[in-house]
Amino acid sequence: MSTRPREITNGVSSVGVQDWDRRLFDALIPLPDGTSYNAYLVEGTDKTALIDTVDPPFLETLVDQLAGIERIDIIISNHAEQDHSGSIGPLLEKYPDAKVLATPKCRALLLDELHLDAARVEAVEDGATVELGGKTLEFIHMPWVHWPDTMVTYLREDKVLFSCDLFGSHLATNELFVRPEGPAGEERVHEAGKRYYAEIMMPFRKLIQKHLEKLDGYDIATICPSHGPLHARPALIVDAYREWTSNTPKNIAAIPYVSMHDSTRQMIDHLVDALTQRGIVVERFNLEEVDLGRLAMGLVDAATIIIGTPTVLTGAHPSVVHAAYIANALRPKAMFGSIVGSYGWASRAVDQITDLISNLKLDLVEPVVIKGAPREEDFAALDVLADGIAAKHREAGLLLAADGEPTKPGAHG
Repeated sequence: MSTRPREITNGVSSVGVQDWDRRLFDALIPLPDGTSYNAYLVEGTDKTALIDTVDPPFLETLVDQLAGIERIDIIISNHAEQDHSGSIGPLLEKYPDAKVLATPKCRALLLDELHLDAARVEAVEDGATVELGGKTLEFIHMPWVHWPDTMVTYLREDKVLFSCDLFGSHLATNELFVRPEGPAGEERVHEAGKRYYAEIMMPFRKLIQKHLEKLDGYDIATICPSHGPLHARPALIVDAYREWTSNTPKNIAAIPYVSMHDSTRQMIDHLVDALTQRGIVVERFNLEEVDLGRLAMGLVDAATIIIGTPTVLTGAHPSVVHAAYIANALRPKAMFGSIVGSYGWASRAVDQITDLISNLKLDLVEPVVIKGAPREEDFAALDVLADGIAAKHREAGLLLAADGEPTKPGAHG
């Protein structure tokens, strides 16, 4: 497989690769649309820099694109993970005069993970620059986006931000830039970007808020992420990140659940209808079918998380345990929560799930966990739960009044 460099602007080319067939990342994250490993060549009048490399199985494709490049002076590692930096070793052999630039933490990780020659890997401080001849690269440290080693690189003269994993999307496409329509259309990339944010970036929401403020001081014309198509209209993805990372959830209840003998399913059916009648948007996730990314996306904006589970022996269903663990790790901005489900002879599911989601700091509305199949009084209890959730949303200013205004203006600002 070979391809050619693709010009982004004068002296700046994309030399990354598309991984059309990959369907799982880190043995955990679903990739329904494949992904890409983006690398960028920046050629000044004096020096040439390569920003990031590719996942090692695609090294040959990268080398093919560099066939006419006799000299690379600098290899910039924005992040030490394999899909960014895994091919640095062979490239240092191909370009014996090249040196690697990275944050101090990234340098340490590169030496540990790739066993590079320490003499050829230099640490750069936040705000440091390197001159290529008519092109100036500035290094901006952004720890915990999403590893402690991360930085982004800004090309001053062309106003290009090489944003590493920030603003990325797992989306394989032969279109270089996001377009209003097409395979890399704005709507599709927005969805892929939200999935990427939900799966990878959401645990670091508060830190990303501060990093976005840091980027306000830069004039950015083009965003070149490490995954997915490039953004010639940066506001499209930057504004989305401002919304996703904001402290204000939406009038949404996310309900991940599983049902073994239909009792929990009947309860979820009734609760969804009750919440709908009270003006709350519901996103419902059957854990037998939904993938991790789709659930994570549903958690980005939700104000309430309601977990539905039957009892297995005396605990929650294993699929629910997994979903609760994931939600706890992702740390969405949800404010309220509850648990519904059923059991045969005894259940510790409420205590177990509550312990599993301790990071979320949810205001827990009284759970409804019943014995056997639901009766009329159980459906009535679910109505009370729906009333409680609606009251919480109303108090937080999330429910809209008839005139379309928040019921408590300013409460969620």
